[in-house]
Amino acid sequence: MSNKIVIPTDQPHLQCLGPLGNPDPTDFINAEINRIPFRAENFSLDLWKDTFRSWPSPTVGWKDWFLRVSHSNEVQWGERKLDQCIRLSIADMHRNESLLIAASYFWSDTLNAFVFGHGPASPTLADVVMLTGLDVSSADSTHFFDTKPSAKVETRSIGGWSGYIQKYKRIGPVNIKEQTSLLNMWLDKFVFCGRSAGPTSVYLAAAERLANGGRFPLSRYLLGTAYHLLHHVTGKLLLGQPIGNLGGPWWFINMWLSLHMHKRLEFDLFAQRFPRDIAEDYELDEEESATRPPLNFGEAVIVLPGIGGNADQVIRFFQTLYEGLTREQRAWLPYEDPDTMFPLVFHPFNDALNKDHEVMMALITPRAIPVNFFGSGKTSNQTYEFYNPSALAR
Repeated sequence: MSNKIVIPTDQPHLQCLGPLGNPDPTDFINAEINRIPFRAENFSLDLWKDTFRSWPSPTVGWKDWFLRVSHSNEVQWGERKLDQCIRLSIADMHRNESLLIAASYFWSDTLNAFVFGHGPASPTLADVVMLTGLDVSSADSTHFFDTKPSAKVETRSIGGWSGYIQKYKRIGPVNIKEQTSLLNMWLDKFVFCGRSAGPTSVYLAAAERLANGGRFPLSRYLLGTAYHLLHHVTGKLLLGQPIGNLGGPWWFINMWLSLHMHKRLEFDLFAQRFPRDIAEDYELDEEESATRPPLNFGEAVIVLPGIGGNADQVIRFFQTLYEGLTREQRAWLPYEDPDTMFPLVFHPFNDALNKDHEVMMALITPRAIPVNFFGSGKTSNQTYEFYNPSALAR
């Protein structure tokens, strides 16, 4: 079999895994650079109209519903590694629209990374775990997404997400159906941000599985969907086409970019304030605050200030990313916490402290990661993106 796997070279005692390409990478590098959107020279804010229509903006009643259901499911959500990410949904996240637009012009489909002036950078599974706490290492059984859920939800003519909450928020003990309905909304509106920007049942099978105690590596789906979103954006930018509303987790890309740029933007992660677990109509005392210190990096980053889609701001961000951050402004691994204010899911600076071998292997192993195809079957094809963390190693 060796003659079918390895290819001899002109160097003695040296063989390569096939197929053998040109050992000179210059042509490949030049070709890849020409495929990055900033070379297309077609920048226009008009291309970005309605792109962020599915942004997970606050919905009246969601926080109260979350508090009700989480009260009886907090332990189970913690065991399934859902609690941190679900809690992020009660924050009023402000998007850094100018930074999102500028950074999108640097995305490389080949590397699945932003090719900035200071070097390639990209969100990894380590970032997903640190910012959201979602499951990364459980076995993946994607076939269940094609199964029909036993639960049913009405999604049409009910008054959007606010009407959905009114219809499925119960009084009394929380049952599986109510939890399924809440998780369906969470996955649709706050995680994968469906392009309809309104209630659907696309995520109902996944929600029902989670509500019944099932687990799957939701971190991989989130990252794969973020990569695939940027793939579609890149293709449209290269052709000079409007981006339109693609849906997708812009919120996570926004979090990662804000974290990557937090030194340049002078954000103090440890000085941020996250919403308390209090009812929406709770009346505060004079000296009482509606916020508290964040408990993890995700809570700190999601409440960072945002910037609208201003052409001058986009240009300034573009110039910064093109020229590259200075050494002092770079945050290749931003989870530095000298005072141990936030719990670490893994220890990036001391491998001896990492006890969860499965999590560490999931973070560092190249693999094909699934794109969100919860509503696949007859409506869409199953798709994957390649995850190669070694391309970003420092």
